[in-house]
Amino acid sequence: MFATSVKSAIKRFRLEISGVVQGVGFRPFIYSVAKMFDLKGFVGNESKGVFIEIEGEEKTLKEFVEYLKTNAPPLSHISEIKQKNLELKNENDFQIIESESEETEFTLISPDISICKDCLEELLDKNNRRYLYPFINCTNCGPRFTITKTVPYDRPNTTMSTFTMCKACRGEYENPLDRRFHAQPISCWDCGVQAWFVGENVEKGKPIEQTQTALKLGKTVAIKGIGGFHLACDARNETAIETLRQRKGRVDKPFAVMCKDLDTAKKFVEINQAESEILTSKERPIVLLKKKNDCGLSELIAPNNQFLGVMLPYSPLHYLLFSNDLDVLVMTSGNFSNEPIVKDNDEALEKLSKLADSFLLHDREIFVQCDDSVVRILATENTEVTEGNYPQINTDKHRSIDEFEKSISESSVSSVANLLPFRRSRGYSPFPVKLPFAVPQILAVGGELKSTFCLTKENFAFMSQHIGDMENLETLQAFENSAEQMKRLFKVEPEIVVGDLHPNYLSSNWAKKTYSNFVAVQHHHAHIASVMAENGVKDEKVIGFAFDGTGYGLDGKIWGGEVFGGDYIKFERLTHLKYFPLAGGDASVKNVYRMALSVLREAEIEWTEDLACVSFCSETEQKILSKQLENNLNVVQTSSFGRLFDAIASIANIRHKATYEAQAAIEFEAILDENVSETYHFEILENEIDYRNLVREAVRDVRANVQKSTISAKFHNAVADLILQLSLQYRKSLSLNKIALSGGCFQNVALLEKSVKLLQKSDFEVLIHKLVPPNDGGLALGQAVIAFWQSK
Repeated sequence: MFATSVKSAIKRFRLEISGVVQGVGFRPFIYSVAKMFDLKGFVGNESKGVFIEIEGEEKTLKEFVEYLKTNAPPLSHISEIKQKNLELKNENDFQIIESESEETEFTLISPDISICKDCLEELLDKNNRRYLYPFINCTNCGPRFTITKTVPYDRPNTTMSTFTMCKACRGEYENPLDRRFHAQPISCWDCGVQAWFVGENVEKGKPIEQTQTALKLGKTVAIKGIGGFHLACDARNETAIETLRQRKGRVDKPFAVMCKDLDTAKKFVEINQAESEILTSKERPIVLLKKKNDCGLSELIAPNNQFLGVMLPYSPLHYLLFSNDLDVLVMTSGNFSNEPIVKDNDEALEKLSKLADSFLLHDREIFVQCDDSVVRILATENTEVTEGNYPQINTDKHRSIDEFEKSISESSVSSVANLLPFRRSRGYSPFPVKLPFAVPQILAVGGELKSTFCLTKENFAFMSQHIGDMENLETLQAFENSAEQMKRLFKVEPEIVVGDLHPNYLSSNWAKKTYSNFVAVQHHHAHIASVMAENGVKDEKVIGFAFDGTGYGLDGKIWGGEVFGGDYIKFERLTHLKYFPLAGGDASVKNVYRMALSVLREAEIEWTEDLACVSFCSETEQKILSKQLENNLNVVQTSSFGRLFDAIASIANIRHKATYEAQAAIEFEAILDENVSETYHFEILENEIDYRNLVREAVRDVRANVQKSTISAKFHNAVADLILQLSLQYRKSLSLNKIALSGGCFQNVALLEKSVKLLQKSDFEVLIHKLVPPNDGGLALGQAVIAFWQSK
């Protein structure tokens, strides 16, 4: 098959391959291909990737290199192959040699990946020695990032170093032709990771069966997984769900569910082809899917929400939990609100004992926690995949980053949908965003909510996993541990450290105290820079819409309805939502009726009891609030679109008190009637966007008993039309045609889809998020690139 008819000169090449090429079966792949081509030499790991020295006929060597590019292992991603000629050594064999480590070089680390088809078949094969073993894995699947302490990715540098392999595992581990060759997490019943149950009536040796029994009895079980603990209960047991909500103090915030398989998920939610592919992908994120009418699951799982977060089993342990009479579980992060997910056994037994009735533990240490990723499939015409993209969907046949970008842009998935990340974590982190320019070593510490950080080196931006809301010492400690791990993995010593301009953000204050080279950037500029960077924008100017709940402005006020013109270095605030008063700060964020009363007052609308937001507020509080607003007492001015969404939702009698972030806006979007084309109207003034006429229009509809779904649609239509009108205006005056959409408001899929459709109809090039979240979880990427460009 590979024979050549004409002999060519004998040559020796050194190949240096970078990318995700360690811990993914790359060296045994090279070994088997070299044998197949009858080439001589060796392959090994080094800090920056994999190196190969290989000799044979020149034509055969070239065929060998081409074969590597197109047939590499499914979890590998080749970013670069460097080649140089060497002197011949006339070797007579090909072998795998020991790893080499270099002080300053680095390689990419694979994220934690769902169990592969081969391991799943062995897990359920009664004749296999790993039958029903909850920690089966191979080079194509299993934990990676969460067990890695440092590089090279070899067993002594992982949390598997404490387990001594048995003879059978050692044989597989050392056999270059075996699927488990140098699979660092390799283990089995005889020598590896073990699980046990902690709770009532413990029966030794049956942890899975006891966990199933507890779940069927309506108990909550804390289950240790790959990246941390889940709190699990039977999703068909309303009492169990209600108990979990009460214990966790989680009044309304939706829970995610894990379904036994795709067919089970289809009983509860609508699933199209694109959603099916991402649900079953090796990343296995939580996917937000539209509930079916009368789906059969308790409303307590996701109250007042038309969407349900669904994931499928991604570890062998998960697969073993399910049975015919246990086919769907609530699976929520094992933590208290706003704290990072718990990862250690002792910590779980101490902290989660107030939340869980029993525990399913194991003895493989999780080095860093990594929560589940959350995504939604966005149906838009914006299907172009840019240079910044990285593998996400249906990647098994994609070999290099460049080939992946080309193949995904031609795939059936991308022709109908884009992936919109809400939380980027397990399955994706720490795979980098590829930047369109080389950057120095930078640490960006993000914001306060949905905390992540970013490390940059060369043309890579390494985004951390989701850590939590940076409001307590537990989250700060997890942040510090994760930052230290990733600095080691990618050999980064920050030349620049950057954070948010807000004077009270814990992340920025920690960075100021820890590093002398700290700089601050404006919150919404970072949002726009983030979406620019992931879309491969180099040094162009864009028109940026940064709509969110809160961000510290250059004038000391709370921004959040910002329209910018500019680039990475500087921006001009072209216009913004007209300021309105936020009385009592967080009191108005949680009690959204206060926001409603504030904008009613600004619109000169009397507080009358026929408006639900007014009647919800007691007479006493109305008097206090009125005095506050009149005398500007404990009041901050805000231009936040997030807060305006809250206010209109309360005026429309959707939600008056929020028990979790953006609840009012989420429920307002959920009731929208997609068939309504009518709109409310903003007034575009010289330097601000006046919302007062829109408020009056909404109040008229409320008093005329117009359906809430129509009010929601008219408001969303108004915001999308505003974006279009401002884009047309500034295209004319600034000669700019690229529109960047970022900030938490663009998690609102109805708004995003409407905006993109209108903009593309007018021939704008639209930049939206596909790789990092539009919320503050993507902020650190923008901070990093701004810090680089401003330092030049």
